[in-house]
Amino acid sequence: MKVTTCILFSCSLALAGCSPQQKKADRFEGKAKKDLVSFAPKVTGRILNIYVKEGQTVKKGDTLALLDVPEVSAKIAQAQGAVNAATAQEQMARNGATADQMKQLHAKYKGLKEQYDFAQKSFNRASNMFNDSLMSPQAYDEIYAKLQGAKAQYDAVVAELDDVKRGTRVEKVNMAAGQASQARGALQEANVAYAERYVIATNDMEIETISLNPGELATAGFALFNGYIPGSTWFRFTIPESKIAAYKKDQDVKMEILYNHEMLDGNIIYIKQLNRYADISTAFPDYQPQDAIYEIKVQPKDPNKVKDVLVNASVILK
Repeated sequence: MKVTTCILFSCSLALAGCSPQQKKADRFEGKAKKDLVSFAPKVTGRILNIYVKEGQTVKKGDTLALLDVPEVSAKIAQAQGAVNAATAQEQMARNGATADQMKQLHAKYKGLKEQYDFAQKSFNRASNMFNDSLMSPQAYDEIYAKLQGAKAQYDAVVAELDDVKRGTRVEKVNMAAGQASQARGALQEANVAYAERYVIATNDMEIETISLNPGELATAGFALFNGYIPGSTWFRFTIPESKIAAYKKDQDVKMEILYNHEMLDGNIIYIKQLNRYADISTAFPDYQPQDAIYEIKVQPKDPNKVKDVLVNASVILK
C-alpha cells in the first residue's frame, strides 16, 4: 500500500513538472521591430547647425542640419566665370566681327599691302642691279626674302578679311555653343551641390540617434541621423522546424507584450528559413539540433495600438 502511494505521488509530480514545460513549448518569445531609416549628407562639410533632437519625430521635407561647404562656393564662382566667358564667345561667333573690328582689319590690310608693294618695287630694282652685276648675291637674296615675307603677311590678311566678310563658319558657332552649354552644366552642378548643404528629411522619421555635433566634419554618405519610420511596428519570432506546422502565411495570431501585458491581434506576413543560430530572437529556444529555424513576421492589425510599443520589447506569440 505504501509502495502504491509513493508511485502515484511520483507520477503526480512528474505530470506537474511536464505540464508547464509543454505549455512553455507552445509559447514563442519574439521582439517588436520598426523599419529603420537614416539620413546622410550628399556633400562633405562642417556642421553649422542641427535643428532637431533625439527622440523627435520629423516630417518629410523638414530641415535637419546645415553644413558649411566653402569649396562648393568657390566652384560656383569659377563656374559662373566660365559661363560668362563661354556665352560671350558664343555671341561673338554668331554675330561676327563688330564695326570697330572691321576698321582695325581694314587698317591692317592697308598697312600690309603697302609693305608688300614696297617690297615688290625694291625687289624689281634689285633684280636690275643684280643683272648688271651691281649687287652681290647675298644682298639680292635678302631683298627676295623680305618680298616673300611681305607677301605671306599680305595673303594672310586678305584671307582673314575675306573670312570675316563671309561670316563665321558654322563649325565655329557650334563649337562656341557647345562650350557655353558645358559651362552652364558645370554651374548647375555646383548650384545643386551647394543646395545639398541642407540635410533634408526624405520621409517621416522618429530620430533615435544623432551621430555628430555642431563643429564636427560630416562626410558625404555618413549616416548623420538614424531612427525609425513611424507606424512601421511589426513583430519577429523564431520557430523551430518541429513547431512551424502550426503557423501559416496570412494566419491570424494573438500576441502579448511582456512589459505591459497588453494583448494584440496580428497577421503572419511571411515565413522564411534562417541560416544562422545568431539570428534567433527567442531567449531560450526549444528545438532539436537537427531542426531548421524559421522566422515569422507578424503585422499588427491595429497599427495605432502598437505605435508606442518600445523597439526590441519582448513579445509572446500565443
